[in-house]
Amino acid sequence: MQIRLWLLPILLIMSGCALSNNYYVLSTAAQPSQHYRQKHRVIGVEKVTVPKYLFKREIAVAKSPSQITFLDGAVWAEDLDVGLTQRLIGFLQKKFNQPNVYAYPWGVDRQPTIKIKVQITRFIAQGDKVYLDANWEIENLRTHRRKAKLFSAAVPTASDAASIVSAMDSAFGMLERDIAKGINIF
Repeated sequence: MQIRLWLLPILLIMSGCALSNNYYVLSTAAQPSQHYRQKHRVIGVEKVTVPKYLFKREIAVAKSPSQITFLDGAVWAEDLDVGLTQRLIGFLQKKFNQPNVYAYPWGVDRQPTIKIKVQITRFIAQGDKVYLDANWEIENLRTHRRKAKLFSAAVPTASDAASIVSAMDSAFGMLERDIAKGINIF
């Protein structure tokens, strides 16, 4: 009987800790106000690569250029590399008004005509801004012609998790539009 009385508070404390986390995802791709003309292309999107600190489920914040901390109780609900890849695919499908945008490589009959590669090198809140630095590359798989570009954005934010996630969402939206523009003129 004494063991049960001792075990009950521990279980309540543990369940309280588990319920205190707030889970975040970046929103789904926005509906673009303008569509690009479809050019009968199949677009392959490689998995977006992200810095190692984004592999943790906690939301990272830079205290200085060399120190990162994690927000208490603020947790990503998905792996960011997978979530960002799916969001980019969804955005490109909407922007080009076509379903032929897929994760690359894949085992479908139609091979892509264009492959997109995105490498995020910095995606973190520091001070009153969220910073997103990335490079992206478009490759025509038939002609092997390539176009690469560096991307950088800074979006104002407050210090709470919801504001940081909202600013990250805006910054990634800018990157998506930049990539779509690059595909359109490629």
